[in-house]
Amino acid sequence: QVQLVESGGGLVQAGGSLRLSCAASGRTFSTLAVGWFRQAPGKEREFVARISTSGSLTYVADSMEGRFTISRDNAKRTGYLQMNSLKPDDTAIYYCAAAGWGSLPTDYAYWGQGTQVTVSS
Repeated sequence: QVQLVESGGGLVQAGGSLRLSCAASGRTFSTLAVGWFRQAPGKEREFVARISTSGSLTYVADSMEGRFTISRDNAKRTGYLQMNSLKPDDTAIYYCAAAGWGSLPTDYAYWGQGTQVTVSS
């Protein structure tokens, strides 16, 4: 079993930045690929980014490329999502996921509870 806990969300003005964290416990973190998704009210859960177990492979969704960066620190058992130049359309609950590799929610076995990100105009 893997437990994931996100943190770092909050209210930020458009153009601002936030860094989300995903702290893992249970199974060895370094063996888990990590993904980030988001879900806005009334919309489906949307892929944001993913990172391989070592961190050598990363992929960010096209609409967020250049603004969002995914990273991880295996020694700290934590994954990160750095979000810059935030827009009101980025407002959503952001979820961390693990033990998968893909762009669909069904690709991942474990999920955190989510952290709210609100971007004001």
